[in-house]
Amino acid sequence: MSDTTMTEAVPAPPSPPSLSRRQTNVVFLTIVLGMLMAALDQTIVSTALPTIVADLGGGGHMAWVVTAYLLAETVATVLVGKFGDLFGRKIVFQVSAVIFIAGSVVSGAANGMAVLIIGRAVQGVGGGGLMVTAMALIADVIPLRERGKYQGALGAVFGVTTVVGPTLGGLFTDHASWRWCFYVNIPIAAVMIVMAARTIPSVRAAVRPVIDYLGIVLIALGASGLVLGLEWGGNEYAWTSPVIIGLFTGSVLLLVAFVLVELRAPEPMLPMHLFRNSVFTVCSVLSFIVGFAMLGAMTYLPTYLQFVDGVSATGSGVRTLPMVVGLLGMSVLSGVVVSRTGHYRIFPILGTAVMALGLYLMSTMGPDTGVWLESLYMFVLGVGIGLAMQVLTIAVQNTVPYHELGTATSGVTFFRTLGSSFGTAVFGTLFTNQLTPNLEEAFAQSPGVPPAAVQSPQALRELPAEVAQPFVQAYADTINYVFQWVVPVALVGFVVAWFLKEVPLRDSARAGASDMGEAFGAPDSGDADRQLERALANLLRKAKGRPEIGRRLLADSGSTVGPDQAWMLGQIYWRTKLQGGATLLAIATAHHMPEEVVRPAAERTLRAGLAESEHGVLALTPQGEREVERLAEAWRHWIDRHLDDWDVTDPADRARLDRAVEAIATRLYEDDQHRESVPA
Repeated sequence: MSDTTMTEAVPAPPSPPSLSRRQTNVVFLTIVLGMLMAALDQTIVSTALPTIVADLGGGGHMAWVVTAYLLAETVATVLVGKFGDLFGRKIVFQVSAVIFIAGSVVSGAANGMAVLIIGRAVQGVGGGGLMVTAMALIADVIPLRERGKYQGALGAVFGVTTVVGPTLGGLFTDHASWRWCFYVNIPIAAVMIVMAARTIPSVRAAVRPVIDYLGIVLIALGASGLVLGLEWGGNEYAWTSPVIIGLFTGSVLLLVAFVLVELRAPEPMLPMHLFRNSVFTVCSVLSFIVGFAMLGAMTYLPTYLQFVDGVSATGSGVRTLPMVVGLLGMSVLSGVVVSRTGHYRIFPILGTAVMALGLYLMSTMGPDTGVWLESLYMFVLGVGIGLAMQVLTIAVQNTVPYHELGTATSGVTFFRTLGSSFGTAVFGTLFTNQLTPNLEEAFAQSPGVPPAAVQSPQALRELPAEVAQPFVQAYADTINYVFQWVVPVALVGFVVAWFLKEVPLRDSARAGASDMGEAFGAPDSGDADRQLERALANLLRKAKGRPEIGRRLLADSGSTVGPDQAWMLGQIYWRTKLQGGATLLAIATAHHMPEEVVRPAAERTLRAGLAESEHGVLALTPQGEREVERLAEAWRHWIDRHLDDWDVTDPADRARLDRAVEAIATRLYEDDQHRESVPA
């Protein structure tokens, strides 16, 4: 295939629509609401779980309240990104919100654990759709030069929900009902749908995406079967029972089939050749382990705090804050260090070691452990997770070709979410399998206590201290047992981390390293061009002397035009290209200026022979077109210098990347002209 053919096959993504600052902020607020709801529902139920189990029963299925959401979200993020390209992201964003509302209604009204799990799965589908389209909508409506700032803020929202989710869930549980953890979404989502209809512009991709339906179905069924086997094993069925063996065998076969399908799919969900890159493989394993430990611990820590320490649901949310503070603080600190030094390998090594230490320390907690010591142990675990998770995405983005940024980034995020699903399931299995014999022993020590009195933390607190003590110890021993078994998982991560190769950081990767959003970013688009734009947006946002870039490039281009003429040339070029014509009034109106302010720049451009005017419509002369091309070429050279290591040997890939970089250069040029002030 020739370069020309490939270039034509990959049209440039549509330029963001022209929005005022106020319109942009309203659109961003709408998008943030969607991201906030979807991310919040990953953690909001953790503090409510003990009360939910006491009300609905089915303690053995407790893990599925979290896992069902995560698995459905994982599958939805892959599909919805493609659907957004197919039908337009605005409509998919709104449909995802409607699905999310439906799941919230079902979850809030559930009268049994099975119904709640179904409602959570529906919520997960809507939540995954909201998160992916939220990230894509930023690329649709925010100018490239400002995009890194907005995307970083959106990723930070994902991190903040880690802090407020458990506490908010506890507040609802203590002062209203656990059902309000779900009902609260309904009015917010309704407002968001109306705002989206009125504010978000409709943008559709220029090409029809190819969707790997078979691969998505196979990985969804295979992962669900494994999680179900882990959750049922030793609980509903014996580990050696035909059901459990059948689930594991069937899941392995489905995953093998997934690999075979991905090797032949024209646009695979997860390209298998990525695993030839050792950095991608190591980071995927580490992302799985980090997700495993983080969400598993956050799901079951509130249960420990409520049953063993006797705190309320709200109190258990507040008491987990040391872990979250350590996690967030160390993520930011490690990102800053990586950004300044360019070295990242040491952080996953230290992180997994500290994470293993934190898990071990937490396995020693008991009824007599003081609040400050428990907080210290949780803080240590948070520090370990924060050290390990921040740099994984950056390391992968730094070593894959730029045309694979999208698939590699979404791949690492996919493994982290999958790890969270497995972690919650394994924590739940260990918890349930150990709790049953521990409670039987406690009943033997305190006979006559009704079973209902030990299934609810509130009821347990109402028992006399000497009667409740064996049951409190049973819960403490159970949680300790769980954390003991997860220590080896973290140690496996420690060993794997030593195999991570350190490659000198690209400028774009170093620029994005200090963004908390990179660590906590929600599932993102797999679109290579959008990821390339995001990398450059981070680079521009962090670049020193950014306001001078346009003037510096003007000098480097060899052009003889002044800044005001360059600005006017850009205005005429883009308005002619995008709107069919340029007038002085339209240019002035777009920039909220009187026409008299813009006129001197236009007159100087006309006198220089760079443009001509006929009946008030401005057009470039051949000389003006040459100057525009010279300035655009200067942008392309600047991009090529800063986005290093992107050359590939495949001419088709090179053509695709050339087209993507050309689109970025023209967008930057347009944006730069908008930002320059017009001399009087």
